[in-house]
Amino acid sequence: MNKWMVISILAGAAALPAVAASARNAITTSQIAAAINSAGMRISPRQVMLLTDVVAAGDAPVLKVQSMERWGDHQLKVRLSCSSQAECIPFFVGVRDADLKTSQLASSDSDRSADARVKRDPKSFVVRSGTPATLLLDGQRIHIQLSVICLEGGAPGQTIRVASKDHRQTYTAEIVDGSVLKARL
Repeated sequence: MNKWMVISILAGAAALPAVAASARNAITTSQIAAAINSAGMRISPRQVMLLTDVVAAGDAPVLKVQSMERWGDHQLKVRLSCSSQAECIPFFVGVRDADLKTSQLASSDSDRSADARVKRDPKSFVVRSGTPATLLLDGQRIHIQLSVICLEGGAPGQTIRVASKDHRQTYTAEIVDGSVLKARL
């Protein structure tokens, strides 16, 4: 056997573990549906809409539902993450034809949002629709401060919708005081 051929074979064999270590496995709609079901919302894998390709380092990641919020009339936007940060990055999926009863939403933020919308007293509002405010977006390793316009009125502790100054992005945020709102990424 040629000396260069032996070197090529050995180099290829040495590279195999590195390729295997960097391999990513697709997270399936079945895995996502199972995580959402364990959080208390009964759905099927066919209802899950992948907004992008989602992958994990292992073939069976443990997924956790971080939040659920309304996304249109019969849809939810769900934020999921792996229990181990090294396994995958957090991602969003859509759930179509979702039964949006408040009692079934697994996220306490979503529950508070629905309750706050029902019990609003206009006299106690500290934020009114059209008012400029500052939105503090917090994630595990990121903190963003945005200037926004309130799309709804509300009082401290209530959750309202806000939009970026150019109205291209909308967010759901909790009112802290008359000019500050907070939300999680």
